Amino acid sequence: MRRSKRTNTLLIVSNHVASIYDDRWVDDVLHYTGMGQFGDQSLETKQNRTLNKSGTNGVAVHLCEVFTARTYTYIGEVVLADEPYQEKQPDVEGRDRLVWIFPLRLKSGAPPVIPGATLKQLNQVKENQARKLSDAEVEALALRQGRANVGKRSTQVTQHQRSPWVAEHAKRRSKGLCDLCQQASPFNRKDGTPYLETHHIEWLVHGGADTVENTVALCPNCHRKMHVLDDQTDKKVLVARLNAH
Repeated sequence: MRRSKRTNTLLIVSNHVASIYDDRWVDDVLHYTGMGQFGDQSLETKQNRTLNKSGTNGVAVHLCEVFTARTYTYIGEVVLADEPYQEKQPDVEGRDRLVWIFPLRLKSGAPPVIPGATLKQLNQVKENQARKLSDAEVEALALRQGRANVGKRSTQVTQHQRSPWVAEHAKRRSKGLCDLCQQASPFNRKDGTPYLETHHIEWLVHGGADTVENTVALCPNCHRKMHVLDDQTDKKVLVARLNAH
């Protein structure tokens, strides 16, 4: 966050590429993480106080988002949509701490449409980051950042913002075997890891959660089968498989 007393404005940046913070859009509201990279955050320090009081202190708050490295997209002026709340997120050293989340909405209404290709590229960056982590790191992030209320934003179509950590955890948990047919993955990626696709037992579009308890790893054939048939018997098999892990 950057405050300008000359213009009486506060610029906030939601960096989806390099930031340690877990910002996400839910129903046209950005859940924005406050300042402070070490230890518990406070509403009384730095620009957290400015943002918290922005409804009464006359400061105009402007939002930029980063989807590709070093490229800032101006989104617009935002206001508090609700009271700030606390949740657990890791600090820069990976230790759990309490952060403040500020629910923000645009004064102009819904957020602008972001090209689908841009978000697809961002998701690929995050997936690559996840593959470089240890099993323990991936599991910790998946358990921490999996959400019942999944972030989503408008592209040419509505796109759910899924956690790359939950997806990577499901693939590693499967040990290279499809969670439905139990056959080995049909081929390996260029980095040697088994190729499997993640699937939500209860679909996100139907209100399913993006959590480790609702995400499985499937071979491409079984993944397509689940989307074509959505067979209840297969869903029970997948639930039982998760419970056995």
